[in-house]
Amino acid sequence: MTIDLGFAWLTLPSGREVSLIDVPGHERFIKNMLTGVGGIDAVLLVIAADEAVMPQTCEHLAIIDLLAIHHGIVVLRKVDLVDADWLKLVREDVREMLAGSTRTLAPIVPVSARTGAGLAELLLTLDRLLDTLPARDQVHGVPRLAIDRSFTITGFGTVVTGTLRDGVLSVGQEVELLPPGLRVRIRALQSHQRPIAQGKPGMRVAVNLAGVHHRDIRRGYVLTLPGALIPTTLLDAHVRVIDDVAPIAHNAALDLFIGSSEAPCRLTLLDTDELTADRRVGSDSADSSGRCRRWRPVHSAHAFTQSHCCRWCGD
Repeated sequence: MTIDLGFAWLTLPSGREVSLIDVPGHERFIKNMLTGVGGIDAVLLVIAADEAVMPQTCEHLAIIDLLAIHHGIVVLRKVDLVDADWLKLVREDVREMLAGSTRTLAPIVPVSARTGAGLAELLLTLDRLLDTLPARDQVHGVPRLAIDRSFTITGFGTVVTGTLRDGVLSVGQEVELLPPGLRVRIRALQSHQRPIAQGKPGMRVAVNLAGVHHRDIRRGYVLTLPGALIPTTLLDAHVRVIDDVAPIAHNAALDLFIGSSEAPCRLTLLDTDELTADRRVGSDSADSSGRCRRWRPVHSAHAFTQSHCCRWCGD
């Protein structure tokens, strides 16, 4: 069972390389799941064919929608354990679940790791999906690397990893670690265990830093250009409420997730005294029958965090 984040990559039939982030599925590790899905282009929603749609499947789908990840593939695994009639029922169950999300027409690919069935089709489907995605090769934006790991390598020193967004990082460049405001230099860059001169948006990047100890860097820190971002404890937010959760009162204590960071916060509601799910529309959560329902955006609010965090408009 996946507990923390896992990282890998693969080469698709077209020759395109894809970074993969394996995130936990269990409800007790939702915080780690949220750390991993920020900044991704597409999602592989993995469902066991012998179990079908579970309550946590609906929770994950709701999170994916909240993060505005609009592209994905449903992977039905363990198909070697079920017969054709059961697999047909699971497909119908999945389609009903997707009907309330932004992935209504997402392809469903049955696979078996034991027999290898469907794996070639999955690679081809992923290749076709990525052909439809907008390019992320913006080179004039402000680079932001939400750090998900910090460690040391003998002979190299401090290394941090993350998914690069919005701009380019280069070897030799001076950068800033936020929120502490530490100025450091990029000694070397790698992607998929190969040295690179520049990291571009969308890449999984390992950054070798000079001038800082790895113990002084925590998951959730952001690597960016000096002076480009100012850490804050106040954010403007548009709040979406999913069903089957308690109403959110004015000044409620919540956990805020941005990039790879987590910060306790208090939510100040601007146009109502309490947030509840729109029961007329529903939400992406499981009802008593195990089905998923839809949500809609609700109200505006201010989030006051107990520690500084870094954000960009649209996060």
